[in-house]
Amino acid sequence: MKPETPSPLVIDRIVRNALEEDLSRGDLTTHACIAADTQGSAEFRARENLVVSGLPVVRHVFRLVDETLTFVAHVEDGVLLNKGDLAATVSGDARSILMAERVALNFLQRMSGVASQARRYIDCLPEGAKTRIADTRKTTPGLRAFERYAVRCGGAHNHRNDLSSAVMIKDNHIAAAGSVTTAIQRAKAYAPHTTKIECEVDTFPQLEEALAAGADIIMLDNFDNDAVSRAVEFVQGRAVLEASGGITLERIPSLAETGVDVISSGALTHSAKAVDIGLDWLD
Repeated sequence: MKPETPSPLVIDRIVRNALEEDLSRGDLTTHACIAADTQGSAEFRARENLVVSGLPVVRHVFRLVDETLTFVAHVEDGVLLNKGDLAATVSGDARSILMAERVALNFLQRMSGVASQARRYIDCLPEGAKTRIADTRKTTPGLRAFERYAVRCGGAHNHRNDLSSAVMIKDNHIAAAGSVTTAIQRAKAYAPHTTKIECEVDTFPQLEEALAAGADIIMLDNFDNDAVSRAVEFVQGRAVLEASGGITLERIPSLAETGVDVISSGALTHSAKAVDIGLDWLD
């Protein structure tokens, strides 16, 4: 299924902030070197194999800089591009293209890097596996909507969007509340009936306590593969089980084979490397 793009209002806000950061005082080089009536075209090409993400954002960058520019995406977000493949073209006023270039590339390279990272994790799942790969809230401040969209472009899933999206009881919540049971009981009494309650555990006794207290989702924090397998066998579907902590590409196949429902990793966003996409001028 094609991932839904972020809200136009969100795209506009983030792009305007980025353009203000780069263009609030103009572009000294472009105005010094390029005649005002110069027209031109440029193309975005992959300089390595990647999963593309961010083309609607790039389109908005050019639109805000100069609504007369023509931007054409030749592929859709989520598509695998090989080195040298064409992603998009832009044509029109040369000054406008050059002023928008860096902001457009920053978004496209970063978002495509996250999408490519997510696809690497997805590709490690055994054939037929029902386990979900999910991101976390370990995102770049201000760019969460774009990075989470990029995760979906790569084929992975999103965890809770923000602190209001679900109850997620972590180790410090448990320590402050006094126990797993107390934290879950208070959450169930306070939260709306439509809200899921997740509890992080780092020992098997905590797992047993969270299940008995009625947690809907239990995060197995830094459980090794054998412990995850034992947890799946013990829980028997009575709660959604999520494995997190110390997740590497090498562990994905064996973790999925335990039958765990979700594998979450902050590395989908916080450790994704921007990919190499060039914007090259056409003669």
